[in-house]
Amino acid sequence: MATGTLPHVANRYRVPLTLYLLIYTDLLDCQQFVVPYKTPSDCSAEEFFDISSLSCVKCGSNQRRSTTGLSCICKTGYQTLTTDKASVTCRQCPTDKPAVTKGGFGCIRCPGSLSDEGHCQCPPGDILVERDVNGNLLEEARCVTCNGNTPGLSVPNSSGDRCERCQATFINSSCVCNPPNIQAGGLCFPPGSLSTNVNPSVNYAQLKFSIQSAWFVKNLYSSSAACLVFSNLTACQALGNMCVMNMHSFSGISTDACRLFNIIFRSRAPLSSTRDISYWRVNLPWLYYGDEPGLASRVLQTDPVPIRFSFRGRNKNTDVKLLAAVYNVRGEFLRWEQEAGRSLQLCPETATKQAAAFSFGTTYQQSCDFSVAELLGTHPEPLFYDVFMDLGGGENRKLLPLPTLIYNQQYNGRFINQENMKNWYLSRRIFLVDTLSGREKSIGSQPKVIRVATSVKIRFQLVPRTQEGQVYPPLLTVTYSDVLITDINTQTVSTTFAVEYEMDQNEARMKTDTALGVMGGVAVLYSLLKTVSWKRRIGSVHIDVEAILKFLLFYAGDLANVFFAVTVGTGLYWLIFYKTLKAQQFVSVVLPLPAQEEQFVTYIGCAFALKAIQFLHKLIIQVSVDIFFIDWERPRSKASRTAQAGEGKREPAPVSIWRTYFVANEWNEIQTIRKISPTFQIMAVLFFLEVLGFSNLALRDPWPTLERSSQAYTPSYSLMLRYGLAASLWLCIGLLQVIFFTVFHEHFVEDKIRQFVDLCSISNVSVLLLSHRSFGYYIHGRSVHGHADTNMEEMNNNLKRESESLCGQRGLLPNTEIQTFQVSLARRLCEQYERIREPLSRRSGPSRLMDAGSANLFEQNTRAYHTMNHFLGSVIDHAQPDMDYIVKDKLMFERVIGMEFLEPNEKSIFYNDEAHSFSDLLYYGNEATLLIFDTLFFCVVDLGSQNFVLASVLTYVQQMIFRLIRNTLGRKNLVNKTLVDERFLI
Repeated sequence: MATGTLPHVANRYRVPLTLYLLIYTDLLDCQQFVVPYKTPSDCSAEEFFDISSLSCVKCGSNQRRSTTGLSCICKTGYQTLTTDKASVTCRQCPTDKPAVTKGGFGCIRCPGSLSDEGHCQCPPGDILVERDVNGNLLEEARCVTCNGNTPGLSVPNSSGDRCERCQATFINSSCVCNPPNIQAGGLCFPPGSLSTNVNPSVNYAQLKFSIQSAWFVKNLYSSSAACLVFSNLTACQALGNMCVMNMHSFSGISTDACRLFNIIFRSRAPLSSTRDISYWRVNLPWLYYGDEPGLASRVLQTDPVPIRFSFRGRNKNTDVKLLAAVYNVRGEFLRWEQEAGRSLQLCPETATKQAAAFSFGTTYQQSCDFSVAELLGTHPEPLFYDVFMDLGGGENRKLLPLPTLIYNQQYNGRFINQENMKNWYLSRRIFLVDTLSGREKSIGSQPKVIRVATSVKIRFQLVPRTQEGQVYPPLLTVTYSDVLITDINTQTVSTTFAVEYEMDQNEARMKTDTALGVMGGVAVLYSLLKTVSWKRRIGSVHIDVEAILKFLLFYAGDLANVFFAVTVGTGLYWLIFYKTLKAQQFVSVVLPLPAQEEQFVTYIGCAFALKAIQFLHKLIIQVSVDIFFIDWERPRSKASRTAQAGEGKREPAPVSIWRTYFVANEWNEIQTIRKISPTFQIMAVLFFLEVLGFSNLALRDPWPTLERSSQAYTPSYSLMLRYGLAASLWLCIGLLQVIFFTVFHEHFVEDKIRQFVDLCSISNVSVLLLSHRSFGYYIHGRSVHGHADTNMEEMNNNLKRESESLCGQRGLLPNTEIQTFQVSLARRLCEQYERIREPLSRRSGPSRLMDAGSANLFEQNTRAYHTMNHFLGSVIDHAQPDMDYIVKDKLMFERVIGMEFLEPNEKSIFYNDEAHSFSDLLYYGNEATLLIFDTLFFCVVDLGSQNFVLASVLTYVQQMIFRLIRNTLGRKNLVNKTLVDERFLI
């Protein structure tokens, strides 16, 4: 029975138990754990920092905090008793044994005085003995004197608990450095070996003061004397390090570290050189190359490095390997740094990104900020590097020393390395962070100034005209900054590491300048031809200010095309020959440096400014053109229209103005049509650049990859590549659109220009456009049916008859189809045209409410309009014998240069124009100018912002603004010149 009740009990408590477990589990999941933040410095003198609980814990009885702050030790006069593994207790020493042994676990009687720490203290030259030879603790400590004379020649060690042999420089008959010998740095020097008048100061030229460095005070004289007298290798290295910490600077009047080094350097001249390098003397570090004028150029630009770099093939070699011999500040050799390139980069980056710095051809730059407190913690002492380039060679491995240029180096007060290259003073050894030499009071004090390598740059120069992938010895340039310590927690220091490549650009610059000069000369001649043509078209033969201004405007446009062609060609050259791997089996070209691109960017700016002037010039011409609609329609009697009604009265019906309004409205609509779609153009360019990753082709590395890993290093953009890529892509997409529009769209979809000509014929309206006083365009729109103001049935019949060739052709001349002409008007015709048009030019436009004066003016304008319509119609019909015209074809050369050779003296000349060149007065006929202007605008914005999206948006906005301006001003010009009310232009 009991077992039978168990399920019942379980079922009874199942729901509450489950609910409890859920709530308890929920509470556990939602609980937050918060601990207070404590550091060892937050603990009081009677507390220590527990590294387990990360908190301050109170020390036990008779205990105090240790110097590290991480444990407790017994107070002075108390011995340590170990009670268990986790805690220590302290007991006071008895009065007869008041001193504590050095281990802290025993009490002992002293033969002399006690130190501040409660230990026995011996006089100088003695050592303290607390235990016998078996390790038993003595009742009373003993002070034993070391035998400094022969044969012992011993002195106490640094701990004062053992006698050891004295330094070799002391050994003569005793360990005492007796006068006139000089003791310094634990060494004994003979008199007269080196003057003791040394200058232990460190000069901080950027801060304009120097300080007495505690490190230099302690070690400068001893290191110099030991190097000079005893040829001590470590001392010589330490002296060289102090010279490096002083920026390799020296003068002829101060006995500072570098002056002392040079004294020793010259003293070793009779001895042999190290590895047959004259600048590397025996036992000395190699700090300088020499001070001969022009030596830097000979070192850097004479003999190429004996290895070749290649981007492809079996001999592919893109790895730049650097090694460094590393020394500490005391002159001790530490190691060979196999990956010295990473050691030279202070910025914390991934190994992949740091390795990209030494992939040949990749321009590399990384910058970061460090707090002064961080630098003090990570660089208590400076490390020194002698950098080499690994030339390979297997077992016979060879190294090439990297010449170093210290930008802050001074020579007799001059910053020689900031001057011309012939004055450079190349050196070898460098450091990255120096927090030691700026310590003024003691070596353990906080520095007053620290010195940081804020710029480390390695520059490779390609050997010119070899095409074998060879470079000259790389130049390592280091720039240091002096940081005056004020608040280590808030002060920051910026550092940069860079690798760049350059080649001699003089030949390329000369070719570019030659191309600009030749093409610029051709542009001058072409602009002169345009100016002569313009003078002939306005009927003027005098050279005046207006003609000079017109020449300058023409020349601005042509010169803009020259700059544009040269810059795009240059950008494409670098894009193809640098980014295409197959073009460089051995490296033959590298990208220009940003400073070398400045002239190229200036050319782009000139091209844009000049093209903008040309664009505005053409815009002004288009919105000020003279336009007149010639209506060929004649009044028809009402009887002819209502013959079925049997009316015999023949009253003339007025000619409808709607046809003219319709033609004017269509002209207004086609003013800003283009051969491309600006929206599609921008979207397509952005798609290629940002979506497909074409923008990566403009990066400063030789790899033509469109996709980049987020973990890989991304170099900066080359302005030259960026411009060449953007301009060529914009032009290619634009040209493809123009080809599609011309070949396909105009033939199979719609052709707005030909449709306008057809509309003129159907409307029985011709159009005269005068871009100059005596030159313009004529669209012959006279209907072959005689009338266009008719009903639908008659219009359809007329179109059917025309399609079946049952009527005459539309051309101006009989049996021709040519309806568009370029017209060169005779002077007499021009004068008559201007006389009739004079009232129209004073027109201010109709108004809904007109007073009597304005109504009279409108009537005058209307009469002038009809007079002009009748006059031009009679001229076209050859009804004005004294103002007649001839029709002819233009010569091919006339079309090419855009100038007419024949002057219309007696008769005007109508040139057949099947190309519909009246579109030159519209956006449609100036697509080349618009496309180049948009290209330059897009590229200029991008070069300034380094943002393709922003450039696209601003280019679109610019297009819309100028389109609005063109439409608005063109509409106003159409209203003013044709008497068409603006309300009918929709």
